[in-house]
Amino acid sequence: MASYKNSFGVFVLQLMVLALFSIQSQGHGLKVGFYEKSCPHAEYIVSNVMKEVMAVAPSLSGPLLRMHFHDCFIRGCDGSVLLDSPTNQSEKFSPPNLHLRGFNIIDKVKLALEHACPGVVSCADILALVARDVTVATKGPYWEVETGRRDGMVSLSNDPINPVTGLPPFFANITMLKQSFALRGLSTKDLVVLSGGHTIGVSHCTSFENRLYNFTGRGDTDPSMDKNYIARLKLKCKPRDQTTIAELDPGSFKTFDDSYFRLVNKRRGLLESDAALLNDPETRAYMVQATSHGSTFFEDFGVSMVKMARIGVLTGSQGEVRKVCTKTN
Repeated sequence: MASYKNSFGVFVLQLMVLALFSIQSQGHGLKVGFYEKSCPHAEYIVSNVMKEVMAVAPSLSGPLLRMHFHDCFIRGCDGSVLLDSPTNQSEKFSPPNLHLRGFNIIDKVKLALEHACPGVVSCADILALVARDVTVATKGPYWEVETGRRDGMVSLSNDPINPVTGLPPFFANITMLKQSFALRGLSTKDLVVLSGGHTIGVSHCTSFENRLYNFTGRGDTDPSMDKNYIARLKLKCKPRDQTTIAELDPGSFKTFDDSYFRLVNKRRGLLESDAALLNDPETRAYMVQATSHGSTFFEDFGVSMVKMARIGVLTGSQGEVRKVCTKTN
């Protein structure tokens, strides 16, 4: 882990990569209502399927929201996280994606859309629409989703762990996080707003075990974490526990609200990347504002999701529209 941290810090300074991602983050070719003529009931179909799913499996809201994030941050929002590989060499088999759940739900939505409008709606657009619909289903904000993405045909397991352009790790400090988001053309405000998505969902104990038992390699705990919270987590998570999960937002992990920010402000953010938001004046100030009277968090979340969903999109004649989300045509 230490070598990964060091390499991330060194390579992320390559400004040529920063410029490349910024150029790719414009979202040209997307628009609200892209399928108005080609598949007029597309969004209604997605919404209906997701209402059925959320009625019986609300715990999938967090994983499905994060699946869109994991897709967009690698090769752009092109559905590459959905591709299978006979040799486990696609993105979904990369360590940061091994705990993603809900791929079968995306397949369910795709099947419904293919029945209504064969070969029209892309898997990348399905991810964007599902992310919005699960947010709404958990009492979160609604936003207009731009559509028109095409699906990518490349998915590599090494991409999510690339020290420069990979997914920001759960142990990322504030500098790493800001640089990772900047690589995608996202601001510091987008970083803290989108982190608010941790108000729904869970995390495996392995993602924060070191904070409880061996933070600096000397059998110590993370001094930035509330001691009472540590004690509670130790009752749930034992050392080297590979299977147990903990709520990212204890008490309301199935409800989209502002309590995530309240917990982080009390030094009860579950992941190091959550706690890191206290170490920057801009992110810290937003976390206070997000829980105050007149909070703009819900509105801001929709705005930042639209921005994120524009990263590196394929449109026009680029890529393809997959018939099945797990494989290329």
